Amino acid sequence: MSDGLPMPRRLLAIGAVSCGSALIMIDGSVANVALPTIARDLRVDSASIVSIVTIYQLILVMLLLPFAALGERLGLKRMYQIGQMVFTVATILCFFAKSLPFLLIVRAAQGIGAAAALSVSAALIRSVYPKAQLGRGLALNTVVVTSANALAPTLGGLVLAVAPWPWVFASAVPFAIGSLLLGRALPKAEPRETPFDVLGAVMCAAMFGLVIGGAETGIHGDSPVVSGAIVAVGVAIGVFFVRRERNEANPILPIDLLARPVLALSVLSSYTAFVASMTLLISFPFRMQHEFHMSPAEVGAALAPWPLTNIFVAPMAGYLSDRVPAGVLGGIGMTITVTALCLLAFLPPDATYVDIVWRMMLCGAGFGLFLPPNARLIVGSAPPHRAAAAGSLVSTVRQVGQTTGATLVATLLAFGVGGGRTPPLVAAGLGVVAGLCSVARLRPSIRNAKPFETDDGKARQP
Repeated sequence: MSDGLPMPRRLLAIGAVSCGSALIMIDGSVANVALPTIARDLRVDSASIVSIVTIYQLILVMLLLPFAALGERLGLKRMYQIGQMVFTVATILCFFAKSLPFLLIVRAAQGIGAAAALSVSAALIRSVYPKAQLGRGLALNTVVVTSANALAPTLGGLVLAVAPWPWVFASAVPFAIGSLLLGRALPKAEPRETPFDVLGAVMCAAMFGLVIGGAETGIHGDSPVVSGAIVAVGVAIGVFFVRRERNEANPILPIDLLARPVLALSVLSSYTAFVASMTLLISFPFRMQHEFHMSPAEVGAALAPWPLTNIFVAPMAGYLSDRVPAGVLGGIGMTITVTALCLLAFLPPDATYVDIVWRMMLCGAGFGLFLPPNARLIVGSAPPHRAAAAGSLVSTVRQVGQTTGATLVATLLAFGVGGGRTPPLVAAGLGVVAGLCSVARLRPSIRNAKPFETDDGKARQP
């Protein structure tokens, strides 16, 4: 198998994947700013309209792993472009939405298309770049994702200023069209003649959907008993599903990859890092408004240095990850992050905008140094035929971590401690766990793969 695509075809393929990543991130966040307008036009209450965002995120979490397994069977390029087309068609249907139920169906369809594309994007990146440049390739994708997340609220506000709310969803369509046009340059991975485990896919989706959905209703609903029952059913399905997957040659839930200590530690550190970041980013605006009496515009400006710093640090981290062990970079990154989180927790009562901004910049630098090397290790250490599973694992962990962080903040707010020092201190504790997991990968017994853990039976370093 060739080591990456030749130039200039590689640049076209990079453009295709970058456009696809941008549209998924923008569409996941751009609706937030339009929620009040949509609620008014569709004549529904504010609590109900939030489901437009949550259903998109929930569909993503439920389908990433099953679609990765299906992508290995159909071919990565075909799966990626099918996802883009489904997303584009669903977006066009937004213009015909005259009720909340129909709009939720459309948003679910958008989530299906996004999940199909995102499930194989990391595997495509691995096939586009030479192995020696995989880290910088994943770092570039991280920059695209971060930039798109930072751009989405501003883009949504600009669209609403000149057009009706359906155009907010359509704002991501140019990225979909660009991805489809440039997608001809993507490598044509041959489909694999392996059976698709339909029952396993259903159980995987049900496990994530019931556990996460039940947890969400427990925070926002009126019946804790029903919510607990939903979570319990999801956990029961998950236990049976995991036991069943142990006997599969190519499991939908990549237990074969998680059995490798270095990958298991990487996944755990990634999960705790995403929970930590979401815990701070959702909770801190409450503190800035209530304790420091900042306006919404000032809050947005104070949060912006996090993704902006990440944009500059992530490419450097990706470049270094091709040369420096991920455990070293991750340990340094989480040390910076934990320090910044503690500084945010103990801000002085008369903290100024500048006091908050430089601490946010430290957080962005720490996460930017941690995430690309961690993703590179997960994707780069998997056997080639399991690249899609490894890539979808990265995306699933990010989505589940962010959802967990949002639920954690809602819980802290419900107990009356979500607007003060508690959330950044909790985030710092999670950052310590992520850092320890990262450094633990430097142990020779973990870093060096055993012969039975590799696809060719030869020991190798990740």
